[in-house]
Amino acid sequence: MCPDENVLKVRIYGAEYAIRGPSDANYVKAIAEYVDNKMREVDKNVRVDSSLKVAILATLNITDELFKERKDKENIRIQLENKIKKLNNYIDQQLSKKIS
Repeated sequence: MCPDENVLKVRIYGAEYAIRGPSDANYVKAIAEYVDNKMREVDKNVRVDSSLKVAILATLNITDELFKERKDKENIRIQLENKIKKLNNYIDQQLSKKIS
């Protein structure tokens, strides 16, 4: 184990896990809490008989959130690029008027 690695114990859906790594403890705890909440939300709404199925459904929900965030980020990037192009065109037009 590297000297700068930490071992943090977290509880997710009733089970304890030892998470090893250089990450910030509060960050790891927040992630574990988020996963735990998602699993409990799935269990509450779907009532499946297996913790593995709960974990898979929670993973699908979290992945759906990730994909939506990525799509939103890409849309914002495209909008910003379009605005930058328009702004550059405007600046070029104004500069060419001054030169003429």
